[in-house]
Amino acid sequence: MGATTRKKVHRKFKMRGYTLKMEALEEVLSFLSRFEDAEEEAIDLLLDELEKESLKSSIIDRDSVHRVTSLLLEAEAAVEATAASSNRSPLRIIDAFVVPRFRYDSVKKTFYEHTGKLPLHGDASAKAALYRDRFELLLQRISRDPHFSKPVFDPEMIHSGNRSCEISSIQSLIGHTGRRWIMGVISQLEDGRFYLEDLTEAIHKVTTGFFVENTVIVAEGELLPNGTFQVNTCGFPPLEDRDETLAALVGLDFFGGGSLTMEETLRLSALEKKAVNDMFVILSDIWVDDEETMEKLATVLEGYENVEVVPSLFVLMGNFCSRPCNLSFNSFSTLRSQFGKLGEKIGSCPRLKEHSRFLFIPGPDDLGPSTVLPRCALPKYMVEELQMHVPNAIFASNPCRIKFYTQEIVVFRQDLLYRMRRSCLVPPSAEETSDHFEHLVATISHQSHLCPLPLTVQPIMWNYDHCLRLYPTPHTIILGDKSEQKAFKYTGITCFNPGSFANDSTFVAYRPCSQEVELSAL
Repeated sequence: MGATTRKKVHRKFKMRGYTLKMEALEEVLSFLSRFEDAEEEAIDLLLDELEKESLKSSIIDRDSVHRVTSLLLEAEAAVEATAASSNRSPLRIIDAFVVPRFRYDSVKKTFYEHTGKLPLHGDASAKAALYRDRFELLLQRISRDPHFSKPVFDPEMIHSGNRSCEISSIQSLIGHTGRRWIMGVISQLEDGRFYLEDLTEAIHKVTTGFFVENTVIVAEGELLPNGTFQVNTCGFPPLEDRDETLAALVGLDFFGGGSLTMEETLRLSALEKKAVNDMFVILSDIWVDDEETMEKLATVLEGYENVEVVPSLFVLMGNFCSRPCNLSFNSFSTLRSQFGKLGEKIGSCPRLKEHSRFLFIPGPDDLGPSTVLPRCALPKYMVEELQMHVPNAIFASNPCRIKFYTQEIVVFRQDLLYRMRRSCLVPPSAEETSDHFEHLVATISHQSHLCPLPLTVQPIMWNYDHCLRLYPTPHTIILGDKSEQKAFKYTGITCFNPGSFANDSTFVAYRPCSQEVELSAL
């Protein structure tokens, strides 16, 4: 244990009014060595348990610490034994339509959960709420950023003449001169003319950056006498560290996997660390009506059937047909039987059928009520024959979410890169990177939204826009796209595109324990 951990322990104990003896500190460090990836949670849990003890003094000795750590380790061992004896999987698939909806109260500065049913067809107020909720989510996030928060009193700043980067409302710019920071949504209020709009007003002219209509940006500049805001620099709202977001949300479950106590998080972190053999195999564009694709898939399945430890999960994403299942499509019974043949292929691999789970996610051109997002799971009629061969198959929405121990993974199948490039108002800057996939990852991460495209380009159910949020930032984002296979780690978020299996024979093997991405191809 390094000096940093020692300082952290001393600081945390001091904040609770305790002083540690040297032997007690060594006992604490010995306990923490079991939870290297969750030190903060382990210290907090230890302190919580210590406070339940009837201590005679605020000076903590070794025996007091040892008594508490022993109880915690015994409890952990008992839970592990229970988990091992039961066949319960640590894997949970969360359908988009059950993700909780939270709205931000800008007056009380808090989130509250929507209760009751959400109609699929929203009214006009639901469309307005969609944009307002996206904006307020990012506004409350940036308000905690030290660079954009208002200084209470800073003599050094006053004497040096520096100014705060505090966000101003657009309405407040009127009658003021000098440099200001504003945050707004790029809106096309008139044909061919783009405005920057917040909850108060709108101003004209966005001049620089990699932006799409409806994205939220932060701009620094000055309001000219003619009403134009002359932008010097602009970009996306800064990201917030996941742990800081979770601390601010006070245990609210935005992901949908159920909120965990600190003790449960600590236990699951320890179990996750040991799950080194767990692997997910992700494939996109599984054309069941294409013989060559099915032969390639059979090769992949047979290969994994013969490995020592079979993958925990296969994620099979659409499109599941080589041509769009639109109004002109009339081969439904044939497609149903082709799904049945896919089930036969999986069923012919007994180890995979018994030990692996298969998750099916529809693509943008698959059978369904419409192309609007989120898309519901594949129709029951279409997959009944497949289920006869693979009883543990899971059919989920697009997007959907996966909870693996403490890991939060978002899966989205959409040809997003092409659409983002088509909708770009300004060519992306090549200063930091010229890789378009990296630009895409940065955009959706900073916007905290999977699909920040105009609703005219990609319709979204107004009442279910929250299902596409990336807040708090997940550990992993899987973007199934027909573009080239890619992987990119951005500010701690692992993001990858498995590529098109039907076209390029590419797929990904992913180890959630270490967030290791293995780009694979036949």
